[in-house]
Amino acid sequence: METIRTFDQLTAHLQTLNHRKRVAVVCANDPNTEYAIERALREGIAEFLMIGNPAVLERYPSLSQYLRHVRVIPMEDPDEAARLAVRIVREGGADILMKGIINTDNLLHAILDKEHGLLPKGKILTHLAVMQIPAYHKLLFFSDAAVIPRPSLQQRIEMIGYAIRACRQFGIECPRIALIHCTEKVSAKFPHSLDYVNIVELAEAGEFGNVIIDGPLDVKTACEKTSGDIKGIVSPINGEADVLIFPNIESGNAFYKAVSLFAHADMAGLLQGPVCPVVLPSRSDSGLSKYYSLAMACLTASH
Repeated sequence: METIRTFDQLTAHLQTLNHRKRVAVVCANDPNTEYAIERALREGIAEFLMIGNPAVLERYPSLSQYLRHVRVIPMEDPDEAARLAVRIVREGGADILMKGIINTDNLLHAILDKEHGLLPKGKILTHLAVMQIPAYHKLLFFSDAAVIPRPSLQQRIEMIGYAIRACRQFGIECPRIALIHCTEKVSAKFPHSLDYVNIVELAEAGEFGNVIIDGPLDVKTACEKTSGDIKGIVSPINGEADVLIFPNIESGNAFYKAVSLFAHADMAGLLQGPVCPVVLPSRSDSGLSKYYSLAMACLTASH
């Protein structure tokens, strides 16, 4: 498989598969979600089961030309809609779960239900995003900007495992993963930097397979070789990071918001851990970002 380096290449690759993934959408009652759904229908990569307001097709007439690939299940109560969507996924009726304008906590409550939810026992729930930055020559993955406040060592290991799997689905055979800190120095004042040492040792022992992991590194050193050369930093990442693992949710989320706002990066993101890809966009995410997240879900659901 050729490496996917842009979101346009992602859509093109999905079109070559000639197979629409089935998406259950909870409360798809906003214009940005409508854009994402309409574009996915137009590009031929998905079909939709829309659970919620029965007037959604009347509200968004652009969807009416795709009625063969859209079905609406009327459901007034958002919590009931979330539970039904989760049940449909569990029973094999959908490949992907997507959040509309339902409150995130309400949807997560259904996903995390111990008896009827979508998170297998022993799995962690985390968030993996990927961005296309005009100043970077390939897609850049990062985690976690939305779910885990301060990951433990085991949670970081799981996060890295999810990121590696996603990279391989994008055709990256040997992902380069940078463990991000404010400096390249290990210090007991920053316990996550001690975790990084353990993770690098595991990678060198082959625990993650064909992958390059190094850290602590700052973002510039991880993504720009010149910065590392100036600092005299020798790293196998060599300024070519595919994945950034952030120390905590504050740094990951600030990076997410800053790069999208000031660098005009295009974004996609999914929950990792559930039995199917879960598109859980922020209320402020654009229609384009929601579409790219859907496309990412269609790719990962195909494996």
